[in-house]
Amino acid sequence: MPSHSELFSARVPRYTSYPTAPHFHAGVGGETVRGWLADLPRPAKLSLYLHIPFCDTLCWFCGCHTKVVNHYTPLASYLDFLFTEIGNIGALVGGHPVTHMHWGGGSPTMLSPADVKKLKTALAEHFEIAPGAEFAVEIDPRGLKDEMVAALAEAGLNRASIGVQDFDETVQKAINRIQPFDETRRVVNALRAAGIRAINIDLIYGLPHQTLANVKRTIELSLSMAPQRFAVFGYAHVPHFKKHMQLIDEKVLPDAEARLEQFELAHSLLSAAGYVPIGLDHFALPDDDLAVAQKAGRLARNFQGYTPDDAPALIGLGASAISALPQGYAQNKTEVPDYRKAVQAGELAVARGIVLTDDDRLRRAIIERLMCDLEADLDRLGAPFGKSFADFRPEIETLKPLIAEGYVAVDRSRLVVPPSARAAVRLVAAAFDVYLAKSKAVHAVAV
Repeated sequence: MPSHSELFSARVPRYTSYPTAPHFHAGVGGETVRGWLADLPRPAKLSLYLHIPFCDTLCWFCGCHTKVVNHYTPLASYLDFLFTEIGNIGALVGGHPVTHMHWGGGSPTMLSPADVKKLKTALAEHFEIAPGAEFAVEIDPRGLKDEMVAALAEAGLNRASIGVQDFDETVQKAINRIQPFDETRRVVNALRAAGIRAINIDLIYGLPHQTLANVKRTIELSLSMAPQRFAVFGYAHVPHFKKHMQLIDEKVLPDAEARLEQFELAHSLLSAAGYVPIGLDHFALPDDDLAVAQKAGRLARNFQGYTPDDAPALIGLGASAISALPQGYAQNKTEVPDYRKAVQAGELAVARGIVLTDDDRLRRAIIERLMCDLEADLDRLGAPFGKSFADFRPEIETLKPLIAEGYVAVDRSRLVVPPSARAAVRLVAAAFDVYLAKSKAVHAVAV
């Protein structure tokens, strides 16, 4: 029987998609995706994800596709091609209302206020933005000026996602992200004063030098800003994949046991403060759309995490952005010069992807319900595919160590992860991942 520490030291995907990105391949290209977009049933809803792959400083914990720049010229040049891609894709999906839009990075707030306006104008010109659509932007509060807050408000921003990680100075120095609490609070207040009421706070546990005392203080300070949502992610130390993570001293990283204690402390503190636990690592006030969606059984999971978004198609725009369409997944070229060359040639900038099989769709449904609801009814989910609980005997066998430890229970055709064991849900989901055993990718630890 694996020990408690061994179980939670296992490396498994975060399951923001299934199949996961390491299994995408070059057999899916621009022409494939062009056909997928043409086949979208009208007027199916769309979500847009827009990637700005630039930052002004390098955060050593970051696993995103981004590049540090010290002047604006690369951003201005990138935007020229992003505008072109927006026009090209928009021409293919006219008549589909956009109900969710998310700008991520990198640091979208590196854009100038004038370019924020131009970008939103271009999106509104080429896509049909639905009334009341959610418009969220990832915000780095360090040095954020009032002019940018005003530009975001004018562009229609209605949800701000603010990166915090940890407010302890020692931890901040160890990850090269100095961000005083007062500066973060100033930005939250400025956003609210501009009419942007929905605030998300993103925290990370498992960082170098991080302790239970750090986590407690950071959460207490964050609670004083009264956000609508929290995301509490585990730091994924993958220096083989992101070379800059080698700058983090592995000797001062919390071990698996300490990471689990930090996770459980965060869960306890936020629950006690009135936030509803959402899936594995999100928390929301009871009247927030995320909590309402979870209660109604329609919570979803995508590359940005948990979402109430029910659009059947997510289109990624920009270098490295991933699209999730009914037929499969497609990722744009990750390096900006390659992306620029494809867009300049009038092509869709797709580098790789994967076509979904019926088995992929079934397993994706099981994994998503586990990740969102902490349970999955194998008979109900399998029925549209001619499958039932009996077809998953090998997976149930794989789960026996977790069943024995009480991390998951079998209730007739249902798998149920107790709320007290939500930290183990990725391990349960991994039992249904037929790609994992043959994968060479090294994932983050389970907690």
